[in-house]
Parts: sequence; C-alpha cells; structure tokens
Amino acid sequence: MSPKTAVVAIGGNSLIKDRMHQTVRDQYVAAGETCWHIAGMIRDGWDVVITHGNGPQVGFILRRSELAAHELHEVPLDVCGADTQGAIGYALQQNLYNDFARLGISRQAVTVITQTEVSADDPAFENPSKPIGSYMDEEQARRRREQDGWSVIEDAGRGWRRVVPSPRPVRIVELDAIAHLLRDGFVVIAVGGGGIPVVADPEGNLQGIAAVIDKDLASSLLASSLGAELFLISTAVEKVALRFGTPEQEWIDRMTVSQAKAYLREGTHFATGSMAPKIEAAISFVERTGGTAVITNPDNVERALAGETGTRIESG
Repeated sequence: MSPKTAVVAIGGNSLIKDRMHQTVRDQYVAAGETCWHIAGMIRDGWDVVITHGNGPQVGFILRRSELAAHELHEVPLDVCGADTQGAIGYALQQNLYNDFARLGISRQAVTVITQTEVSADDPAFENPSKPIGSYMDEEQARRRREQDGWSVIEDAGRGWRRVVPSPRPVRIVELDAIAHLLRDGFVVIAVGGGGIPVVADPEGNLQGIAAVIDKDLASSLLASSLGAELFLISTAVEKVALRFGTPEQEWIDRMTVSQAKAYLREGTHFATGSMAPKIEAAISFVERTGGTAVITNPDNVERALAGETGTRIESG
C-alpha cells in the first residue's frame, strides 16, 4: 500500500442529523458534507478506503419489511446489510464524483459489497445482545420466538425487541479486491455496516447469518489487513473525553495505547456501544500496525490530520 493510506470510518448515524432529517435526500446531503472533507484528504495525497455504519438504515428497511409483511416476504437481516451497502455506497460515490470534479482530481470511487467472516464458535452466539427492529407486545414477541426462532427481550417497559449476536470480525472476505482497487488508484467504499456477517461451513462455503458486526472493529481489521498508516474514525464529537457528560469532563488530545487500555479498564469514561468500541478498535489497529488512529468529527478531519484537533491514539 501507499505510505499515505488511510481507512476512514464514518458512522451511519452521521448521515441522519436529527429526527426531522431522515429522508433519503437528507442522508445524501449529510453524506456530501462528510465526503467534501474526505475529498480534501485525497487532494492532499491520501489513498483512502471509506467504511460506514448502517444501523438506522437497516432499521428503516426492517420497519418497511414489517409493514409490508401482509403482502411481501420479509427481508433477512444479512440482505438488509447488503441493501444498505449499495444505497449508502451510491450516495458516497456520487458525492465524491462531484467533489473530485470541483477540485480537479482525476479519481473515481467504487463500492465493494463486502462480507465479513465471523467464527461460528464466537461466544456472542450464546448471548444475543444487539436490539434490532421495532418494538413488539409480549404476544407478538412470543409468536416470533416460537415460529421464527427469534431471541427477544423486554426493553425497560417500552416493549419487546428482537436481539441478535454481535460477534467479532475475523476476516474481510473481499480484502484482495479492495487492495487491488486501492493500488489501481480507486477510492474504495467497503465493509459497510461492519460487513455482511457470514460463517464458513467445514467445506469453506459461506452463509449469511442474522448478526450485527461492530463497524469500527471491522474497519480496524480492514485497516490492519491493508497495512494502512492511518485509521480515522469520524464520529459526533471533535475529541474524545474522559468522564464524558459529567462536570469533570476532560477533552483528550493524545493517548498512548497503554493509557487508552487503562481508561477502558476503569469503565467510567467511554460508553459501551458508543465510544468504547471506537477506542478498542483504535487500540487494535495501532497494536497491529504501529500506525496512528485519530478520532474526530467530519468538520474537523483536515484540522485533525494537521494535528490541530481530534484525539490521536499512538504506540506507547
């Protein structure tokens, strides 16, 4: 890979600014704002692979599927992931195409529908924990459990929801294709939503499963496998904070891996399911490659790369 190769992970929630801006057009506009800053990286000489989340978008597909179930078959969760990879990839590709034209850059972006292999023996399969889909009453939940084999839980008095496993990623199936495209000068969009979760049977055949892979952990695995120099996580905040949301909140400019691990062990700084997986993903990347991980928001990508803001996680 190029000595200036970066994997940039953007969140699915970053495409939806608030409840009043959830349409496909709204998401396209939000994607464009992020793409402009990524295009600036590419103008400055970076070879970039873009990954993205898809939580809200999968939720929309599942809800549409539920509402149409009296007429049409429901969409399996792994296919929802594939659908969102195509749709979000399209929005990112088109925005980047237009940005490259504005900047006079001779580049093209391409989306790779990406499968991510997980282990069938992952402990997560014994403890499904990731809520998906709409709330149900108890009777609906019982029927789904009996007829469809769903795992369901009661959610703090708000109703019942389906829960699925969140296994750890072990292999990016289309890694070679992504690497070849990157070497040939393409900007690659891949591993959307953490990748479509698949398991291999004893003969090596792949099969999609109902699970959710953490986008940042899968992006970290991709960045490490590519030998990238930089892993940039684009999120809702300009910097990472210790004791976030408390009167003692403290913004962090830089953390060594050892410091980041210590903060994780304390368990009071980074929210589970929010910042904690991002820190874990950053640690994993830096330990595997010796590269640098940066966490910041889309508006500050260029400034973070210049060392003016954001939180950097480095060896040490």
